[in-house]
Amino acid sequence: EEQLVESGGGLVQPGGSLRLSCGASGFTLRNYQISWVRQAPGKGLEWVSSISGGGDRQYYGDSVKGRFTISRDNAKNTMYLQMNSLKPEDTGMYYCAAKGLGTCFRDRREANYESWGHGTQVTVSS
Repeated sequence: EEQLVESGGGLVQPGGSLRLSCGASGFTLRNYQISWVRQAPGKGLEWVSSISGGGDRQYYGDSVKGRFTISRDNAKNTMYLQMNSLKPEDTGMYYCAAKGLGTCFRDRREANYESWGHGTQVTVSS
């Protein structure tokens, strides 16, 4: 069974950091471009960041640019999201998602992805 599994979420104070991980099973991540998409309480999905199959290109939403860093380790079939200087508005469920190479990066729609994880909760609060 192909699946993505996120981990690393939790409760952190404003200004703190978290590193999210996304592991793949049943398929090889290097054949996909990977994204993080989040959903704040009571709001719709928001695209956060994407990384190309080889990891040489990264893209970020305006709300996280300069604070978040996406990366991948294809040897471990895992990708990461390092989140620094966290703000209360970063609170939400974070999903990792995989889609075919060469497709649109800035995509928040689940239907456009080939695989979508169950999410990990991030709460930024004092």
